Amino acid sequence: MRAGVGKVTGIIEIQVENRKRREKAKLKPGDFWIMIFTVMLVIFGLIMVFSASYYYSISKFGNAYSYLLRHGMWVLLGFVAMVFGAVFDYRYYKKIALPAAIVSVILLALLLTPLGETRNGATRWLSLGPITVMPGELAKLAVILFVAWFLSSDTDRIRSIVKGVLPLLGVAVIYGGLIIMQPNLSTAITVCGIIIAMMLVAGLKWRYVIATGCLGASGIMFIVLFMKNSYWYSRLTSFMDPFQDSLGDGYQAVQSLLALGSGGLFGVGLGKSVQKNLYLPEPQNDFILAIIGEELGLIGVLALIALYCLFIWRGTHIAINAPDQFGMLLASGIVLMVAIQVILNIAVVTSSMPATGINLPFISYGGNALLIFMFCAGVLINISRHEASNTGVN
Repeated sequence: MRAGVGKVTGIIEIQVENRKRREKAKLKPGDFWIMIFTVMLVIFGLIMVFSASYYYSISKFGNAYSYLLRHGMWVLLGFVAMVFGAVFDYRYYKKIALPAAIVSVILLALLLTPLGETRNGATRWLSLGPITVMPGELAKLAVILFVAWFLSSDTDRIRSIVKGVLPLLGVAVIYGGLIIMQPNLSTAITVCGIIIAMMLVAGLKWRYVIATGCLGASGIMFIVLFMKNSYWYSRLTSFMDPFQDSLGDGYQAVQSLLALGSGGLFGVGLGKSVQKNLYLPEPQNDFILAIIGEELGLIGVLALIALYCLFIWRGTHIAINAPDQFGMLLASGIVLMVAIQVILNIAVVTSSMPATGINLPFISYGGNALLIFMFCAGVLINISRHEASNTGVN
């Protein structure tokens, strides 16, 4: 009897192994266009980081190539991360979604301890020996994994206020609160925006989104009307007329607008920006789009936006054709993260919203963000490789 059971078990194991091999053999090579668009964005970013940081790098380090070399190193590591994301089965991320969310919250909380490193009035970095980590960047990926896992594990959750909507709103409040305390308004908006948008993709009714928007608008009105001497009031109102305080809160916005205005339609030429010469603070970071506009003009900016639109189009195609709910939500979250950050960065650079730290995906200088974006591009490629199969890891 035992021998018979063992024989049956062995046959089942062989069948399962054969099925896995067939599935592996059926994997597609992946979405070619996502890879091309990512490489184009990263290479363009490398060029613009060098151009934008050239004079600032000489002033700070005495070496014009300092930022270029550092960013180049992160680009190489980013390609490794992208390859890993492309070959590692995305369905295994279900198992680490909850632990990743917990760890990211702990890292955000550690910013409030002596481990948090303050730069330019904001505590957004954790110094762990020779490694500097930005928990806010990691939080974006952790939130995407968590929401995708949470909503795909029970597709009916999104239709329930108690089981679906309120828990995710609670997650948004936790993340948003911890990030705002850094302070980092743009990252808080990005993380909360990702959560709400992914809920919409999963089937959230619009009336809940409208109610949440009204609640947020009420909070902004409260700050404007009753907290006029607070930090948040100055950040929320300075962008409306940055020239009113051109040497204070409106300084970055003014320099950014001057750069964009100087560029005109065709730009002053690659490498010929004036505003990057110690007028615009750290031009290779959050305001790199202003340097792009100055050197390459409106045409260059529109070409870059078109490239982002192509990336988002292919990412949306991958999400629509994903083999399961988890893959669809994961791909949607990645696309939404890129789209939201592009929109917010453009808004900040054009003084359409308060100036706050938000990098331009794949373009701005910064290792943490670049690694995460390139890894996420790899995950999109991996999801596209599984379009033909819908079985495997649960």
